[in-house]
Amino acid sequence: MSDFDFSKLTNRLNTNSLKFNVLDNELPMWVADMDFESAPEVVKTIVDCAKSGLYGYKIVNDEFYQSIIDWWKKRHNLELKKEYICFVYGVVPAICSIIKAFSKKNDFILVQSPVYGTFYKCIKANNRKVLENPLIYKNNAYKIDFKDLEKKLKHSKTKIMILCNPHNPIGKIWQRQDLEKIATLCKKYKVLVISDEIHCDITQDSYTPFASIDNHNSITLISPSKAFNLASIHSASAFTANPHLKRKIYIAFNADKIADIGAFSVEASICAYKQEEWLNALNEVIAKNKNYAKIYIKMHTPLKVVPSNATYLLWVDCSAICKDTTNFATFLREKTGLFISKGIDFGKNGKSFIRINIATQKERLQDGLKRLVRGVELYCNENNINIKELN
Repeated sequence: MSDFDFSKLTNRLNTNSLKFNVLDNELPMWVADMDFESAPEVVKTIVDCAKSGLYGYKIVNDEFYQSIIDWWKKRHNLELKKEYICFVYGVVPAICSIIKAFSKKNDFILVQSPVYGTFYKCIKANNRKVLENPLIYKNNAYKIDFKDLEKKLKHSKTKIMILCNPHNPIGKIWQRQDLEKIATLCKKYKVLVISDEIHCDITQDSYTPFASIDNHNSITLISPSKAFNLASIHSASAFTANPHLKRKIYIAFNADKIADIGAFSVEASICAYKQEEWLNALNEVIAKNKNYAKIYIKMHTPLKVVPSNATYLLWVDCSAICKDTTNFATFLREKTGLFISKGIDFGKNGKSFIRINIATQKERLQDGLKRLVRGVELYCNENNINIKELN
């Protein structure tokens, strides 16, 4: 039995919350932040910092680096050194900065779709070309198409591969053998790996850091923001054992002004990386929520939840009722107030899916699932789909 209360309903309406910038009758289960308060010790640390009344310029101290080194050694069995690590304002700004530093205009940046939609924006905003290595979806599961991956990595204009491990939105932890193949191919064709591992602490199975396989032809991006609900604190890190890459990203981050430190960035991160007991309790809650949602959706709808072992996001196959969920997602919001993410946001091969954030209290989760079931029924009725035959 956990000593932490994950059932407390939080009220984020009218708090300038991006997620809860909705109407009073709407229930947002879209963007990837949680409805849970952060770990109590993290909250206390931030409050104590705020009470000081002093919000001048900050530095990254040795304790910040050591907290990351200790966490990754204990939690993920990965040896890091201070000289590998570089503070950065956030993972997404880091991706944009690295793309600019290690590629040229019109170069190809490879992603594995369906994938976090902001990757596409980072690539296009920097005048690079998106090169997709679509994941193979079969029997309600995903795997990498390595034949296609090698074909695209060997192209002379492919300079960077953005790896998502664990993968958002499908919630998959890539196995060591998959990562080894990726590392071998990228080294062979001289393609730099950016490994976004921001979801690595929200897992139900063992997770393999890409850096444990290759920390010289890769830059790994991490943050306590997902696991400890600290997105607006703006604290992240990039690390690599390659001194040339480290020096280049340090220069790039500072040139792009994304290495500035917020009032609570350092202290909140240090504290978060000491809250293993809280994180373990959170992961238990998320696992229970996932299981509950999966069973409920299977019992009451023709939709299929893709099995996952990481993140607090459900990737739901809606192909039984529609081939493109754009209209379905809008319909859900208009008719039931349920606000979820449409699949096309994650790539063309995600268009028959929706993504649902289940990092919320059981009461809200039940409300959201009831809205989903009602929305499916209404949608099928309006589109003359016989839901009984589908079930």
